[in-house]
Amino acid sequence: MAAKLIDLSFTLNGRKVKVQIAPDTMLFALLREQGCASVRCACETTNCGLCTVWLDGDPVLSCSVPAARVEGHTITTLEGLKAESEALARAMAAEGAEQCGFCAPGLIMNVLALARAAKEDPSLVATREELSRQLAGNLCRCSGYESQLRAIVRFLNESGVQVGFEMPELPVNDTSCDGVTYKQITHKQPKKDSKALLEGSPVYTGDMVPAGALIVKLKRSPYARAKIRSIDTSRALKVPGVVGVYTYEDVPKRRFTIAGQSYPQPSPYDRLILENLVRYQNEEVAIVAAETEEAADKALKLIKVDYEVLEPLLDFTQALDNDIVVHPEGDVTFMFPQGGDVPRNLVCSGTSDFGDLDEAFAQSDIVFERTYTSQATQTAPMETFRAFATTDAFGRISVTTSTQVPFHVRRMVAQSLDIPQSQVQVIKPRIGGGFGSKQTGCCEIFVAFVTQQTGRPSYCCYTREETITAGNSRHQMQMTVKLGAMNDGTITAIDLHTLSNAGAYGEHATTTIGLSGHKSLPIYNHVKASRFSWDAVYTNTNRGGAYRGYGATQGQFAVESAVNELADMLHMDPADLRLKNIVREGEIMPQYYNEKLNACALDRCLLRAMDMIGWRDKPLAVDLGDRVRALGCALTMQGSGISNVDIAGIDMRLEEDGFVTIGTGATDNGMGVDTILAQIAAEELGVESSLIVVRGVDTDVSPFDAGSYASSGTYVTGLAAKNAATELREKICAKAAQMWDVEAADVVFDGQYVRLSDERAAREQNRYLTLRDFANLCVKNIAGGDALTSHASACLPVSPPPFMAGIAEVEVDKATGKVTVVDYAAAVDCGTVINEALARVQAEGGIAQGIGHALYEIVEHDDRGRLRTGNFMSYKLPTRLDIGSIRVAFEPSYEPTGPFGAKSIGEVVINTPLAAVASAVAHATGHQVRSLPITPEKALLGE
Repeated sequence: MAAKLIDLSFTLNGRKVKVQIAPDTMLFALLREQGCASVRCACETTNCGLCTVWLDGDPVLSCSVPAARVEGHTITTLEGLKAESEALARAMAAEGAEQCGFCAPGLIMNVLALARAAKEDPSLVATREELSRQLAGNLCRCSGYESQLRAIVRFLNESGVQVGFEMPELPVNDTSCDGVTYKQITHKQPKKDSKALLEGSPVYTGDMVPAGALIVKLKRSPYARAKIRSIDTSRALKVPGVVGVYTYEDVPKRRFTIAGQSYPQPSPYDRLILENLVRYQNEEVAIVAAETEEAADKALKLIKVDYEVLEPLLDFTQALDNDIVVHPEGDVTFMFPQGGDVPRNLVCSGTSDFGDLDEAFAQSDIVFERTYTSQATQTAPMETFRAFATTDAFGRISVTTSTQVPFHVRRMVAQSLDIPQSQVQVIKPRIGGGFGSKQTGCCEIFVAFVTQQTGRPSYCCYTREETITAGNSRHQMQMTVKLGAMNDGTITAIDLHTLSNAGAYGEHATTTIGLSGHKSLPIYNHVKASRFSWDAVYTNTNRGGAYRGYGATQGQFAVESAVNELADMLHMDPADLRLKNIVREGEIMPQYYNEKLNACALDRCLLRAMDMIGWRDKPLAVDLGDRVRALGCALTMQGSGISNVDIAGIDMRLEEDGFVTIGTGATDNGMGVDTILAQIAAEELGVESSLIVVRGVDTDVSPFDAGSYASSGTYVTGLAAKNAATELREKICAKAAQMWDVEAADVVFDGQYVRLSDERAAREQNRYLTLRDFANLCVKNIAGGDALTSHASACLPVSPPPFMAGIAEVEVDKATGKVTVVDYAAAVDCGTVINEALARVQAEGGIAQGIGHALYEIVEHDDRGRLRTGNFMSYKLPTRLDIGSIRVAFEPSYEPTGPFGAKSIGEVVINTPLAAVASAVAHATGHQVRSLPITPEKALLGE
């Protein structure tokens, strides 16, 4: 029997509201129903701060306030504070601090409240630590907090609040090294979508769900490994409002993968939509579609599953040739051989080497071997997985989803439903963060299936627990490094073996493991011999997958830690040891696919980071009494797209008002790729970037793009944008030449005017048109009738590596072992820096994620395979109080194959903190921690 509704009256953003609500309605749900799109939730456990609103002028977490409590009170959301928030929004946009924007409204609400309070009590903002403490409840996974703090301090100072500290000045950078002065690139520009994001506009998937959409929820297994004997759905189907309940008996029997990767797909085809064998705890066993969330929840409880519970395989170091076979079905397939042997639980296996390794070790003065372990961690974007599906007039399925890979999702949906790709459309709105997790399919397949079965719109939104447990984690890896060197510090040989835990399914397992070696060994390119071998195995844990850094993060933790240990053995400065051995520009890299290094500023990056932190002026460790302060360093490289695989297309059109529209399949996860593409196109065309409009991704109309992964946005899609702009510029001149009956060489387009190259003749002959007037003539058929459009694509034979040097300064408490990062200095070589503000925030955010990985983030299971870290109370993310000061400089190189010399930046920035922090802790305590995270117990007592 439904609970009796109660009457509620309150004031919302200045208007009176009268509604009837259920007694258990929370304020968050009520405000969403009232159209307050700025009010968001990322945790369900009062940990994220995204749902912050004002109750009678005071900030509250709306997810924890019963709606009935606001009777007679006043509620204010960001929608009601647009004028008051404008200055703060401008400051954040100038820094690029909003990034994906999903957390921005909650932060803005708290900052505005703090500004009011601090005018009365300046102690609230007297120190950086105190200001950060006031806002510590607002989580952000994108920005690393530093850019937000710069914007907040600027806003408070301009608002008349007496902030008691100053932010450090940003490093002065050369953003290009080719001697060219650019007008649109190398400069800070706000993101194209910053206004909408900072106003809390309804731009995300969850804001666009069609009215009347069925609610899709999933019955999940409580066991890590089990066979389903039977499923009884009869009682669930009788719940009023339940439209359908589906089990493994109802779905297609075609195996597929949900890894979003380009052809040829490297991940195994090893899953079905639903199956009668459970491979990890919380795996889906039934789908419920209902008119309301309440009906769906009730139906889930009434589904009765008869399980034969089986012993799970949880230890990935024991998985190979184990009696427990994770995939016994015998029909797992691979598109091409990768050394996999599924009955042995082996997803892939291989070796890459050069030189005579045995001889190189025999001739070395020092040879040692160490084993390092990097834990599984969560991407933890603030926006959980969500998608909705509809059908069009032709019966095609349209999926709107928060994904990094729209075109790959189209393929996944088609394969899982066993229908042609032409019957599927995928639309991507703004994304609330991804970091790789949304390079893998998730709930898209379930809504597509329900809509196919019912013909009705359907919507699925994962909880935070579902996002953690059913989403993918960074692969847990165990890496054994054998290193040979001479007494003078010359590294002679490196042997690396990586064992990776794929989890229950093989998404991305075959490719992440490769990067653990191919993105770490080439840094030390002068060795006589090197070998990289690898094995990835299945277990009954939640699946691994893509996460920023993509295997390089783990591999570089191992190799960089081994190099730091070598320096300690030799009593040699670890920075000097690196300068002696690192790869240099112009070299061929045998362990990087024999690619020639055209652009490299790694040596300058290390020297710059050393200068920023005062490396030469400080000891590696200093005793401060109750704590020890120490330094540690690390280097990293990544790639720029996947050579000969990643494809990007750009459509460009000159509109009649003189604006230029870009159609792209690239996905902006918040890092600003839309803005980067606009800047590149504007620079090539010679126009202001404000004249460039970038359309969102719709697979029906957007040109193909592999998606947002492998650090491909700036380098691959950016090059396509540059080429399309070149073609459009040429077409503009050719069209004018046709119109004026002259040669194209006699026409110039200077970004503002289309005219004859002889300016005097142009004015005398009226051959001098603004771009707007010229475009208008073209559209009106006066200039010959051909639309001014261009198309270009890019697929490059190389993947130029960006580089970074990172130095951590930490303090270790002697009594507790607590490790605190005090300062982090980093210098990045990403080629020409297209947008300094956005590049800096990418770096700061990646460093913060790396610090979390180093110190406390971990996905843990108990001895039955049940997840222990299913929410933000048990899975700790870095807050503003945990990361210290992060400072980033740029040391540009010039990559001749990239747009204006640019390389990538998105992933390389996460990698150095793991080894740098571990080395600093070793210098502070004498204990080299080789298994992450570095808990206080490990720091204090060793392993």
